[in-house]
Amino acid sequence: MRLETERLLIRPFVPEDEEELFRALSDPEVMRFLEPPFSREQTGAFLREAGLSSPPLIYALERKDNGRLAGYCIFHPYGSPEEYELGWALCRDCWGRGFAGEATKALIAQAGRMGLVSLVIEFCPEQGASRRLAEKFGFRPAGTRDGLEVYRYSLKERDENERQKEVFL
Repeated sequence: MRLETERLLIRPFVPEDEEELFRALSDPEVMRFLEPPFSREQTGAFLREAGLSSPPLIYALERKDNGRLAGYCIFHPYGSPEEYELGWALCRDCWGRGFAGEATKALIAQAGRMGLVSLVIEFCPEQGASRRLAEKFGFRPAGTRDGLEVYRYSLKERDENERQKEVFL
């Protein structure tokens, strides 16, 4: 998968991304709601297992303006082939710039092209920014899993709403 937005390139990881990925994963603030900060060895293992796997579980978020990583996004099956998990982790210098929203919009569109039924976002209950972004894009609370809040977005419902709009136009 390779997607372009106005400011981002969502692309598969390459081994050369390890140093940039380490910049994000070693930052205690970036990792605050995820896991303890990663060492170089943990970053390399994560990149191999999640980013360089086939199919990948995560994708690089590359800034088009400078070619640096803004972070990564999660996009992979969640429970069934028709439902994917969507998520993101951004380098601290990319916070508050709308990159997560830009990536989310592109991944929702990709999910539609793939014929997926729904998308899921998981986050810690204290992670207000993720909750706000999920709600902004129409994700709805769907319970908890392993202490994380789960929000779901129905692509089927979105498609039905779009068809209804066409009937009334």
